[in-house]
Amino acid sequence: MAASGARRDALSRRPLSAGLFGAALLACSGLAEAATPALGPPLAIHYLERRVERPAPLNNEDPIPDDEGARGAELGLKDSSATGRFIGLGFSLATKVVAPGDDIRAAFRELANRTFVVLNAPSADVLALADLPEAQGSVFLNIGAPDTRLRDADCRKNLLHVLPSRAMLTDALVQFLAFKRWSRILLVAGPAPGDALYAEALKRSAKKFGARIVAEAAYDPKGGDVRDTALREFAIPTRGAEHDVVAVADEAGEFGASLNYNTATPRPVVGTQGLSSAAWGRPVEAWAAVQLQGRFRKLAGRAMRPVDWAGWMAVHAIGEAAVKARSSDPAAVRATLTAATFEVGGFKGRPLSFRAWDGQLRQPVFLLWPGAVTATAPIEGFLHHRTELDTLGLDEPESACRAFAGRSP
Repeated sequence: MAASGARRDALSRRPLSAGLFGAALLACSGLAEAATPALGPPLAIHYLERRVERPAPLNNEDPIPDDEGARGAELGLKDSSATGRFIGLGFSLATKVVAPGDDIRAAFRELANRTFVVLNAPSADVLALADLPEAQGSVFLNIGAPDTRLRDADCRKNLLHVLPSRAMLTDALVQFLAFKRWSRILLVAGPAPGDALYAEALKRSAKKFGARIVAEAAYDPKGGDVRDTALREFAIPTRGAEHDVVAVADEAGEFGASLNYNTATPRPVVGTQGLSSAAWGRPVEAWAAVQLQGRFRKLAGRAMRPVDWAGWMAVHAIGEAAVKARSSDPAAVRATLTAATFEVGGFKGRPLSFRAWDGQLRQPVFLLWPGAVTATAPIEGFLHHRTELDTLGLDEPESACRAFAGRSP
């Protein structure tokens, strides 16, 4: 009996012959092919970007990567493809980057199968493309332009917004300040057009949530090196009425970081620098976001930035719409994506959806210090009859957008 058992053990440990191994492999392969449907023609997605010239960063900070946005879209393709293949769906992503001064409309016209276009470009380019007669059947997913006007009077029916608007960013910040009862704001704004738009959004948010702009100052960093003069120069623009925080509007990052510890009185710096609001940031880890962060770092070799997240989210949303429609037909996917009932996950702790009145993706916004997530807006206590997410940005009664009229909320 013992000898018989030993012989069976020896046989079980004997390597399979090439023929037996091949037969086993073919059997497993056949089972896998039977379980996974054959992929049909891929759903075409385009990534179109206007390259923008930016000033050199201060304080030896890392510059904004040239591939910001594009690498997020690439990760979105990988994730969507991994999900789609289980039901026989495939996706393709073509990337086109337009140099400063080149015609982005001509670049769009060269695209084939241009139903879905992830667009990373300034607002003027966004509107120029959305208004093209040949683009009326397209869906542009804006990941690069935060301009509130694109969600207001200048909205377009073929334009969805994945990146939060400036109004959403400043609403998130002022909600936090109101919760902390830091309601007196001294505002310092730079000279760039984006700085003026951010300052305008901050004033609107302050009025909306009961905070006050107690003083305003302008600061132009040109003509000197603020790294050498900040100790003296910022003492003057940050003097004024009693205030709880100094808010800075410096979207290009030309001086705002140097305000920290250089204000006339010891006050926190908030706004575009200091404690800032963003769609995403390196410290975000909750709600399994650490998994997304890890996959992105493995792909791109760097941390995921807000426009990267928006690029990933845009492609992910298209992929999710295709999965829900169980189709790669562009018309069916577009109908699902733009339906008022469409929801999609984004590693932000709750389902995300596009607002029925302006095409903006409603989403939480993070309040970030470089080393940590300080809070996540909407802040506790700010309520809304539909969803607290609609306390961020233009609510339906506030928006002048009429392009989506008739779409159910």
